[in-house]
Amino acid sequence: EDVLYFRADSKYTAVVTAYEELLLRSSLRELAEALDPNRFRQVHRSTIVNMQAVASVSREDTGRGVLRLKHRSETLVVSQPFMSLFRGM
Repeated sequence: EDVLYFRADSKYTAVVTAYEELLLRSSLRELAEALDPNRFRQVHRSTIVNMQAVASVSREDTGRGVLRLKHRSETLVVSQPFMSLFRGM
């Protein structure tokens, strides 16, 4: 519940919460198989986000999206193929 998103970081995966960032020694692909697909969704080839942590999403002219999170100031890029997850949001 505390995890906002996971980001691929070379041989590791960064686990980002509202207060800290940790590294795991597993790939994003391995991690994705173990996560609840109703809560966590891949939004970019290098990012999996906790959908409950999303505050808003906007679309750029290029078709890709930008996610704003509820508890962090940084934004996350959503690749164009994953934008369909956010229809109606």
